[in-house]
Amino acid sequence: MNIAFLGLGTMGFPMAGHLAAAGHEMVVYNRTQSVADKWNEQYKGWKAATPAEAVQFCEVAITCVGNDKDVREVYQGEQGIFASIPEGVTLIDHTTTSATLAQKLASQAAEKSNAFLDAPISGGQAGAEQGLLTIMVGGDESALKKIESLLANYAAAIKYIGESGAGQHCKMVNQLCVAGVLQGLAEGLTFAKKVGISSDVILDALQQGAGSSWQMENRTHTMMAGEFDFGFAIDWMRKDLDICLNEAAKMGLTLPLAELVDANYQELQARGYSRCDTSVLIKQFDNDHYKK
Repeated sequence: MNIAFLGLGTMGFPMAGHLAAAGHEMVVYNRTQSVADKWNEQYKGWKAATPAEAVQFCEVAITCVGNDKDVREVYQGEQGIFASIPEGVTLIDHTTTSATLAQKLASQAAEKSNAFLDAPISGGQAGAEQGLLTIMVGGDESALKKIESLLANYAAAIKYIGESGAGQHCKMVNQLCVAGVLQGLAEGLTFAKKVGISSDVILDALQQGAGSSWQMENRTHTMMAGEFDFGFAIDWMRKDLDICLNEAAKMGLTLPLAELVDANYQELQARGYSRCDTSVLIKQFDNDHYKK
């Protein structure tokens, strides 16, 4: 297929690479053009100067950028996707955004006879590189079925959630759960350190029990060793939690644990940990600054 992929960050770079490796014709766009040049050197696609140029001949357009503002610019800007998109294109946004934005873009896409799927992802940098992401999809289910095999090039699980915006709502649930698990794990491992139980013993004793989680299995050793360079930075987690908390506020819902974790991350940002991964939450219990 002819595919336009817009956004070659930590996640998008390898995701677009999987599509190229599968034999699809790729046109890529990235705000920092040198990144697109690097991608093209590795995967031999085409580079576009603007989102509008990237999508003018595509069958599928995929976006994976930073936040709501970036998504609006890529889709609705003067040189954005909607400025030149032909009819009949399936648009897939892997960015974690507000559900409201996803619904607006779906409506705007429909006006141009295109399908828009909000399809946020989970699995982190390792999942993107290994092609093992989980994708949560909102929008027209028939549109998803047409391109599901395409997404399978970088996903181990593709779940249809419901109408437009539902994919984003599901991602919010995911982030709320991750935040809670990490807070519990940070407290538990801090307690373990104080009483002298090693990470090996903790993992061996608990990973098959009710307290186990992906975070425990993959981050116990590194959190206790003070290693926090595993992709998803707390800057991005705070962005996601802000989306969650704003959405909850619209519904009159209070999320006290999410508010606590967000405040803890804010404090860690002030201490210089902004680009550390989310497991750096354990640093709330000490004053030693992480050294890169």
